[in-house]
Order: sequence, then structure tokens, then C-alpha cells
Amino acid sequence: MICGVDEAGRGPVVGPLVIAGVTFENDLELIENNVRDSKKITPKRREILSKRIKESAVNYEIILISASDIDHMRKVMTLNEIEVNAFSKIIEKLKPDICYVDAADVNNERFGKNILSRLSFKPEIISKHKADDIYPIVGAASILAKTRRDEEVQMISQELKKKLDMSLGSGYPADPVTQKFLRKWVKTFGKLPPHTRHSWKTAQNLLKESKIKKLDEF
Repeated sequence: MICGVDEAGRGPVVGPLVIAGVTFENDLELIENNVRDSKKITPKRREILSKRIKESAVNYEIILISASDIDHMRKVMTLNEIEVNAFSKIIEKLKPDICYVDAADVNNERFGKNILSRLSFKPEIISKHKADDIYPIVGAASILAKTRRDEEVQMISQELKKKLDMSLGSGYPADPVTQKFLRKWVKTFGKLPPHTRHSWKTAQNLLKESKIKKLDEF
């Protein structure tokens, strides 16, 4: 039994971090469907493949870590440690013989060893950078993670739009639409919107800017 594990939403300032794992007997069907890194597939194609993967996989698991949980956990651990913890929980549930993971750590071997140390059993862990582009099984996990995060961001966007009628964008700090939305929200309500990662520099800088501007008004 082979397994792939990947995440979506490591860098965004808004929304959850999503980790997905999937198991198959082999990757022949994934190769036939040209399953690869979710970032290289159109959203519509991702949705189609996500449904196929869920239907044909032996098993799959998805973990969501909310923005507030990320902030809370980052007080005592790094983002890499948060991912190691989540990856190991997924693998523990899926119980594969071999597991391919997309390494978050700059040292891919260390990332794999850290995951293995948390498991009650000892599968073979293959930890690589850009594993979602190398192994179809990790590509499948990346598709499940990305489609789920997109769904979550869409729900967050609809929720926030009831208070501020603007597009949220992708939730990534570099997205001009997200930047504009956050600035307007902070200016209007004097605080960050729900589902924002307060521990991110982007969020902290926006609050600082807002306080400086208020002082200038005196």
C-alpha cells in the first residue's frame, strides 16, 4: 500500500492549512489520469480529479488547521513542526507500507525522520522537495488538499462579504486583492477579520499601519 501526503495553505494570511493523505495499491490509475502537482492543474480539472481520487482511493484523510489554531500552536512550535505533527497523524490513520511526503523542511531527510519518530509503526518514508511534481500519489494528495482549501476560502469569502462587500481573493499575502480587502477591513472595523492568521507579519504590519494612521489623526 502506497500513500502520499501533502499540504495546501502553508503561506496564506487568511484561511486554514489543509493536509491531505491518500492511499492506493499502486499509482497506475493516477498515471493514466495524469495526476500531478495541483498548482499545475486548472481549478476545474482539480475538482474532477479530486472526485475521481476520492472514489478510487483505498482510503484518504484530510486535516484542517484553522488560522486561530495556527496562531495558538506557533506560540510553542514552528510551522514545520505543525506540519510534521499533522503529516504523522494522517499517516498513522492510513497505515501505508510506503509513504511519499512533500518535505516542508529545507532538509528533506530530517522532515521524513521527524515524521517517522512520531509513528507507532515504521513504514518506509520517502521525503522529497516538490514530491507533488515527482510522485503521482503525492500529486493526488495535493489535489485533495488544494480543492478542500479552495472550498474553505470560498466559504470564508462569502461569510466576510456579508460585512464588507469586496472580494477576499486567494488569502495569500502577495495577492493584491487580499491586501486591499484586509486594509479596508482593518480601516472599517479597527481589527483583523475572522480567519486571519494574526501571527503573520502581513497581519501585524496592517495593524501597525492602522494604529499609526489613527495617531496621525490627532
